[in-house]
Amino acid sequence: MTQEKVQVLILGSGPAGYTAAIYAGRAGLKPVMYQGMQPGGQLTITNDVENFPGYPQGIEGPQMMEDLRIQAERFGLDNRYGMATSVDFSTPLAHKVIIDESIEITSETVIIATGASAKWLGLESEQRLNGMGVSACAVCDGFFYRGKDVAIVGAGDTACEEAHYLSKLCKKVTMLVRRDEFRASQIMQTRVKNTPNIEILFNTDTEEVLGTDGVTGVRVKNNKTGETSEIALDGFFVAIGHQPNTGIFKDFLQLDEAGYIIIEKGSTKTNIEGVFACGDAQDKIYRQAVTAAGTGCMAALDAERYLGEHE
Repeated sequence: MTQEKVQVLILGSGPAGYTAAIYAGRAGLKPVMYQGMQPGGQLTITNDVENFPGYPQGIEGPQMMEDLRIQAERFGLDNRYGMATSVDFSTPLAHKVIIDESIEITSETVIIATGASAKWLGLESEQRLNGMGVSACAVCDGFFYRGKDVAIVGAGDTACEEAHYLSKLCKKVTMLVRRDEFRASQIMQTRVKNTPNIEILFNTDTEEVLGTDGVTGVRVKNNKTGETSEIALDGFFVAIGHQPNTGIFKDFLQLDEAGYIIIEKGSTKTNIEGVFACGDAQDKIYRQAVTAAGTGCMAALDAERYLGEHE
């Protein structure tokens, strides 16, 4: 197995990872990044980004990530393909990370920016139309459906919150709920039930998202009566949760019940010295590119201070 020692190892290449790389590079820490299973993160499957500061005309997600990559490499980032497959954080200043089961990296500090993946329904049409009317982020993409009809799948607080957000922008929001009741808190249930342009369809399964070059509707089935019907739509949102990409860290890092990394308040420090977490791997509330970038900055500064204290 190939072995190598580095000062700063960054796992993940979304806005958090690249921002951490920019700050670590400018500090002369010679960061090494492994891009992970989805180089560039979730923004690589996002067509238009209009809410990231500095892009007055908006920018396509893949282009934004390419810009961040170039900027990070300008400051010396050693950017590599590969994914962490196991870790050993038992030795301070000598944290071991195995890449693709074939490379062993020993790093004085590790910045985790592995992100989170949206949970999907598992429909072929859902993936085919992803970014062409199908989205897993109402806050990110709701603006593009101003005055239009959309549907959202989900029954929890997030689904209700996003449905309420969409109701302020869209002509009509149809909520598709598989069971005969919500899982959301009572206050969130009341909010969507009292919103005039939100229609709630209980006992409803999504069979297919309709459309060729964009979403034109959805075919649903009432799981009590077996009746199928089609609803004309311009956008289809999935809000059934996210899964943080943190499974390989569970033996060493403290995770919450959903798998998100627990960090020290006001920092990016984990329960292991020299290991820092940023972006969606530790953020289940905001999940925005700009907040991920902010915590990436924090992680690099935390790592720099830690190394300075242990020179």
